[in-house]
Amino acid sequence: MMFLLSQSRLGLALLFSIVLTCSGLVQAAASFSVSPVRVNLSAKNKVTSLTVTNQGEEPTTVQLEALAWSQNEQGQDVFEPSKNILANPPVFTIAPNSSQVIRLGLRKPALGQSEESYRLFLQEVPPPPKEGFTGLSIALRLSIPVFVQPNEPIKTSLEWRLKSTNEGLKLLADNQSQGHIQVLSVLLIPEQQESFANQSLTNYLLPQQKREWLIKDKHLAVGTPV
Repeated sequence: MMFLLSQSRLGLALLFSIVLTCSGLVQAAASFSVSPVRVNLSAKNKVTSLTVTNQGEEPTTVQLEALAWSQNEQGQDVFEPSKNILANPPVFTIAPNSSQVIRLGLRKPALGQSEESYRLFLQEVPPPPKEGFTGLSIALRLSIPVFVQPNEPIKTSLEWRLKSTNEGLKLLADNQSQGHIQVLSVLLIPEQQESFANQSLTNYLLPQQKREWLIKDKHLAVGTPV
């Protein structure tokens, strides 16, 4: 969805994109990938499956961990242990050019009116180094967002504000809804000017969370701090 918001005080027009759903494939170097890249569960849809594919030339062992996902006042992600999401099998080995189906189960539905958020982490367990190996072995780690929908339909509500500060122009977003919103990019266009700032953001705003971004364009960072 595309929205246009004018901010006359700063003489700017704000064009931004919001993505509420997504599907596709996440690639982790040349080792393993997982599909889909986002999971939605509910009281009516308590179980789903994902496919992990080993695209490497060696067997890959992967360990699963599901954590509760929230955000603090600074917009930073916070993860805590949770038993509400069941992932099976918890540890598995995939042969080269093969796939493994994993299943996610919801132990209990969302109790309130807000969406619940989790992250499924897929951690590669590196094999013992081969004899004579002197390099650096890096274990891959992917995370998949898991959202548990409440019984009542969710209405999105996102508030935006532009603020000029001594650091530059800041964009503030406030998610007033009971569900998550994903912001991909922002386009700032000065009135009656040809130059503009197009900045990728790619951030989630969980329910009732706020976040701000510093716009990295010196031509737009003007005005009196407010």
